Amino acid sequence: MATPLRAGLIGLGMMGRHHARNLRALDGVDLVAVADAHGDPHGAAPGLEVLPDVEALIAAGIDYAVVAVPTQFHRDVALALADAGIHTLVEKPLAFDIEEAEEITAAFEKAGLVGAVGYIERYNPALQEMRKRIADGQLGEIFQIVTRRQGGFPARIADVGVVKDLATHDLDLTAWVAQSPYASVAATSTRRSGREDEDMVSIAGRLEDGTITNHLVNWLTPFKERVTVVTGENGALVADTLNADLTFHTNADAPTNHWESLASFRGVSEGDSITYALERREPLATEHQAFRDAILGDASNIVTMREGLHTVRTVEAVLESADDGRFVSL
Repeated sequence: MATPLRAGLIGLGMMGRHHARNLRALDGVDLVAVADAHGDPHGAAPGLEVLPDVEALIAAGIDYAVVAVPTQFHRDVALALADAGIHTLVEKPLAFDIEEAEEITAAFEKAGLVGAVGYIERYNPALQEMRKRIADGQLGEIFQIVTRRQGGFPARIADVGVVKDLATHDLDLTAWVAQSPYASVAATSTRRSGREDEDMVSIAGRLEDGTITNHLVNWLTPFKERVTVVTGENGALVADTLNADLTFHTNADAPTNHWESLASFRGVSEGDSITYALERREPLATEHQAFRDAILGDASNIVTMREGLHTVRTVEAVLESADDGRFVSL
């Protein structure tokens, strides 16, 4: 039997505690060391000494690390791990700005290490299945991707606005679902809750392959919504990631000659719809399995640091567009 991989975790806060739980349950992996300058407030790592910093974590002799410290510390922690030759999964976003994200990406690529970013939404069963079906050609050519991520204000957020905290998920998953990066974005944002950062944003975009995109994201809606709609020539796939449901609406392509006002428009009509029964696994567990598999040689299901860098660039372009009121090319 193969020797288990020795994993280390730095950051035992709101997200770190869930990483600890999943690392402890992961086959072929032993969580051997944890670090957090503020201790272990949630009791996430019983039986393990809480180390003070990344240097102590490295000294524990680990094969790979998970970084769940606040974004402002990602650069220093990630560069120390790259320098030590340790494969690393960094919580999203990869870094605070483009310069730091480029530095981290370059360090891991130069060292030939597996580096990934923790975009948990990608591992939602509905989006994993959607991505597979699109890759298999179910929708044919993709025309448009629309996302809505709306809900109430989360008290845990103090340092960023809705773009860096939430819209970053939609920008990542859209480029991934379409397998094409963003070419340009145009955004409008507003501040309604009295905070310094934006709490509502509307983003229009275009991917390099020509797909048009639209994203509504806010902290000001009194209900929770997490929806991704991908429309193509054969119909539309709708993912509800709150419930991990995926529905396919077929384009019946029925003739419309009997309806005069639509007679000049050909090609789309409502057809059958089917909601797929999916195995509902915890996305974070799938994310950890994918990273473990990447270290063992199969990197097909991770968010690479280069993808994470592109998302940071896209986020910055969105903020720039919202500030300047213009289209921004990437």
